[in-house]
Amino acid sequence: MKATAKAHPIQGLVKYHGMRNEELRLPYHDSISVCTAPSHTKTTAEFDPDLSVDRYVVDGEEVEGRGAERIENVVDHVRDLAGIDHRVRFRSENDFPTNIGFGSSSSGFAAAAVAVVGAAGLDLTLPEISAIARRGSSSAARAVTGAFSHLRTGLDDVDCRSERIETGLEADLRIVAAEIPAFKHTEEAHKEAAESHMFEARMAHIHEQIATMRNALREEDFDRAFELAEHDSLSLAATTMTGPAGWVYWKPETLSVFEIVRTLRDEGVPVYFSTDTGASVYVNTTAAHVDHVEAEIADLGIGTRVWEVGGPAEILDEDDALF
Repeated sequence: MKATAKAHPIQGLVKYHGMRNEELRLPYHDSISVCTAPSHTKTTAEFDPDLSVDRYVVDGEEVEGRGAERIENVVDHVRDLAGIDHRVRFRSENDFPTNIGFGSSSSGFAAAAVAVVGAAGLDLTLPEISAIARRGSSSAARAVTGAFSHLRTGLDDVDCRSERIETGLEADLRIVAAEIPAFKHTEEAHKEAAESHMFEARMAHIHEQIATMRNALREEDFDRAFELAEHDSLSLAATTMTGPAGWVYWKPETLSVFEIVRTLRDEGVPVYFSTDTGASVYVNTTAAHVDHVEAEIADLGIGTRVWEVGGPAEILDEDDALF
């Protein structure tokens, strides 16, 4: 009863903000994202009848407190579905910087859900597993189905699950990840999002944003899709910054990246910025322009990585196990 899985983190394009149900992590509205590769999380899970307690280790550190509770939400649900009560041994590793705005919780809980489902011997579809991953992180649901994916809101696991959106933009999209380390409090921001006076304004236009993004992806309209993602980043930040705690995630380096992106776009380069809840920036461009874009950002003294579109979460061979 052991399995190993890999999942890629997501970049939010039309992002969700706020949860109508914190235990099930049901979002207020739909969301669309794209997975980034080769960045990934690898997780091995094993149900062991000889264990007396669950053991969770992430990047070499024992997980306790709220972090362990979120993993347990996923594990306990799988135990209920499989009808087993064995304790679990769980180890996870990320190959990219975590907690700086690059979606590590999405790949983390997606890999966790796929590994735990595999270890339990359940035969489930990726959309079904996405509803399990959602219990750890709503973004993880989209990391399960991979590439460009759409998480629909709802009040149960039948409705609130992710589906993949097929688009020809997958092959040409390149993402320059501008690394700007700054600790963030994503879960707290989601908890208070609905208390922002900007939240109702965001809710009023989000459904049109979702429809427009789906249409742009289907029509392979790069500029329309990523201009929309850029504007949605500004909307998300406005809502976050006007909540009770006034979270401001951006740093001076963040704004420097915004400026260079706009300068390049004025020069005719197809390039757009996007941020989630963090200071780091996704810079979306095409394969033909990515080297130039990366060089311009590197000249700012900011660390960069170049990513492509990542596929769905998957079970790996036994030789890839972490223990």
